[in-house]
Amino acid sequence: MASTRYASDRGLTSRMLVTMFLLGLVYVVFVTAFFVISPKFGAIALVVALAFLFAQYFFSDKLTMFAMHGRVVSAEEAPELHGVIDRICAMSDAPKPRVAVADTDVPNAFATGRSQKKAVVCVTTGLLRRLDPVELEGVLAHEMAHVAHKDVAVMTIASFLGICAGLITRFGLEWGLWGGFNRRDNDQNTGMILLAVVAVSAVAYAVSFLLTRALSRYRELSADRAAALLTGRPSALASALTKVSGEIARIPTNDLRSAQAFNAFFFTPAFGKGVSVASLFSTHPPLDKRLAQLSKISDQLSRGV
Repeated sequence: MASTRYASDRGLTSRMLVTMFLLGLVYVVFVTAFFVISPKFGAIALVVALAFLFAQYFFSDKLTMFAMHGRVVSAEEAPELHGVIDRICAMSDAPKPRVAVADTDVPNAFATGRSQKKAVVCVTTGLLRRLDPVELEGVLAHEMAHVAHKDVAVMTIASFLGICAGLITRFGLEWGLWGGFNRRDNDQNTGMILLAVVAVSAVAYAVSFLLTRALSRYRELSADRAAALLTGRPSALASALTKVSGEIARIPTNDLRSAQAFNAFFFTPAFGKGVSVASLFSTHPPLDKRLAQLSKISDQLSRGV
């Protein structure tokens, strides 16, 4: 944070450290339990976890861009978008990230990459069509705050345990239902080992899921605050939030479902109709809470606090 002018957030830093410590503890218990249950399953769990950690840490930006059909654009291709990014870089004294565009009508933006040098800030064509330059600046300042806070890398690392545990749970259930439990030569011990593996994986997935969601909600508030203070225009960010949230409600449900896997990285969540944003399992805090924080910052700035 010392290398940029984004407002620091000790609360976010402490939460990231605590989350990583707790997830590390869960990971140790997760792998140890597998070795106790069965050395074979323990070795498989360790290899799978390390492979996913390596892939997520080093290729998260490429994987996310591929899944979202995003492509890096040059200043010649998107001069206005690059101009907004350049202004934010000048204000924040942050290195310029790669700039990308995803061709989808879902109005949103996200940042990815394990470091500032590898960062990518991507906006959708739907967002570009709907926001004016001042609102777009607020959104992009928010996304670049995630990069400056280093919470993009932390979220990438933090999510790998949940992904591994979820996959092992799913494969374990499928193997048991369609293969392992249906074979006559499988003894009772094999079935019990498989059930224990699935149970440990499910618990690890649940714990990591709740921890990463809690961190995700706080980091969004932190990025809102940092962007509002940097640009000095919390009202523009509030306007963008309100507009994007309203527009997302009009997007077809099928389009939203295809984007929901990336909710933790989006500016606003791509929820389908009938889903409450203010739930315990949400990746983002309620819209009212974000707007209230921005209103408070606006009052502070007007009073010179």
